[in-house]
This record gives sequence, C-alpha cells and structure tokens, in this order.
Amino acid sequence: MRERWRNVFLAIGIIAIVVMLFTFPMDSQTLLRSLRRAGVWLPAVVVLWAFIYLMNAWSWYVIIHDGQHGRIPFRTVYKLTVSSFALNYATPVGLMGGEPYRIMELTPYVGASKATSSVILYVMMHIFSHFCFWLTASLLFLLTRPSGAAMTTLAAMLLAVCLLAVYFFAKGYRQGLALRSLGLLSRLPWVGRWARPFMERKREGLLRIDSQIAELHGQRPATFYLSFGLEYMARMVGCLEVYFILSILTTDVSFLNCIFIMAFYSLFANLLFFSPMQLGTREGGLALATSGLAIPGAYGVYTGLITRVRELIWIIVGVMLMKIGNKPKTTQS
Repeated sequence: MRERWRNVFLAIGIIAIVVMLFTFPMDSQTLLRSLRRAGVWLPAVVVLWAFIYLMNAWSWYVIIHDGQHGRIPFRTVYKLTVSSFALNYATPVGLMGGEPYRIMELTPYVGASKATSSVILYVMMHIFSHFCFWLTASLLFLLTRPSGAAMTTLAAMLLAVCLLAVYFFAKGYRQGLALRSLGLLSRLPWVGRWARPFMERKREGLLRIDSQIAELHGQRPATFYLSFGLEYMARMVGCLEVYFILSILTTDVSFLNCIFIMAFYSLFANLLFFSPMQLGTREGGLALATSGLAIPGAYGVYTGLITRVRELIWIIVGVMLMKIGNKPKTTQS
C-alpha cells in the first residue's frame, strides 16, 4: 500500500479515538470508579479479545492460502485483522474503512484479484457466522425459555429470517456473489447509474472473484468449514465478555443468558449500523437485552461501559499497528 493511503487510514483511526474520548458516556470520576470495580476483569476482557482476534485472523488466513498465490505471514494477517476491525469500529457504515484497508495491504502479497476475493470471502464468512449465531440463540430461546406470545413470535420470526439468510449465503458460496450483487444494485435507482458501468468495466475481474468464491466451497470444503468454525466459535467465545462483566455485579448469571444478551445486542447494533462507533446504541442495546431477561438494565449499561473501554484499547492498538511491520512486497498478478 502507498504510504499516503496508509496515512489516510491512520488519520481515520486517530479521529475515532479522539471522538470516543470526548463522547464517553460518563464523567471521568464515575469512569474511574467503574474501572476500579471491574478490577482484574477488565484486563481479562482485553486478553479475551486478543484470542477472539486470533480466531478471526486464522479464519481469514486459511482463506488466503489456497496454494496458488503468494504467502503472507500469519503475524501480518493478525496485525491487519486488528487494524481493520479498529477502522470498522471507527466508520459509521461498518466495512467502509477496514475492508478497503485489508485489500490494499494484502495486494502486494497475493495480487489484487486474490486480495479482493479473500476479503469478500472473509466478510461473507463473518456475516454468515453472525446469522448462524442469531439462529442458534433464537432456537435456544424457543427451546429453553417459556415466554409470552409476543416474545415467542419475535424469536420465531428471527429464526425464519436467519434460515433465509443462511440459504442466501449457501447459494452465494456455490455460485459466487460479486457479479450477482452488482447486478441487483444496478436495478436500484441512483445506485444503478454507478453499478451498471462499473459491472461492465470490471466484468472479467468480477467473474474471476466469483470463481474463487465458488472454489472455496466446492473444491476446498475443509478450508470452508474450518474458516466458518473459527468465526462461529469467535461469536460464542465473545459471550464470555458479557459473562465476565456481569459476574462482577451478580452471581445470578448463566452463560446461556449471555448468549441471549450478545445475540440481541449484536442484532440491535447491526440494525443501527449507521451509528459511528455505536455511539448510544451499545449501552441501550445491552440495557434492553438484560432487562428482557429480568436482569437490571443498569447492569447492561455497566457492561456497555466496560466493553467500550476494551474497544477503545484495541482501537488504539490497531491504529498503532498500521505503522508497524509494513514491509514492501512485489505485487503479483
């Protein structure tokens, strides 16, 4: 990647850190008291995310290494994973900063086509694992928590939507998704005026990307299931963050409830994807999720506070990593 583009991404990250510091949802004294109350659990949560990012990086790493393109060290994939997630937290429409950054940094190692297809595949896997996690949570909720008609209906609707999404992704993995997605965009007003000419200009490259997407599922099934398994496990391990934090406040918490809380919160946050750094959505979503399980909503607000501190720490780490270990490589076709 050219240094000027790296500096642009670096500037986005620094701006995000400044905004988070000035928009923190409480004063400094209250924050310090909350952090003291967290004690060793805050470092535990930070370390937990080092492991979650490890699974994310491994999932992407196995997609990249198909035996046909250049190799990239795992430590570099891990670094790019942490930095790209930091950028995604900083941008209001998700995937607007981190994924272009991944492609531009990966291109010198494996070429533009492979870099683009591997990032698209990883994003698909990341989103696919989210839907599978929500599907699991909604199914467990229906099986284990007798509720009123309203909650049962909502859980059943979520289950149906997740099943539909899983079908859509399965079809995309078999037939490719890049060209089909642009074809759908080309039918939309305003967006279509950009999508149609772009699709015609880049048709050959898009077909190559789609063939690489279909190849992962059709010819490399072991790689596909390993990548998916790592991403899905990352969602489940992420529930430990909520479990650790709520354990500070109460002994009456189960891991199953933490799965429900994380599922509702992540769904709520993704529905409000346009909120930069999830300002206002994190604490509200966690408060609603905990209240719905007969846990005081204030516990959800406290959980949101600690997760925001953890996120800020990892954003700082990710931004710093952008300027570390960037060795130029010869670009491949």
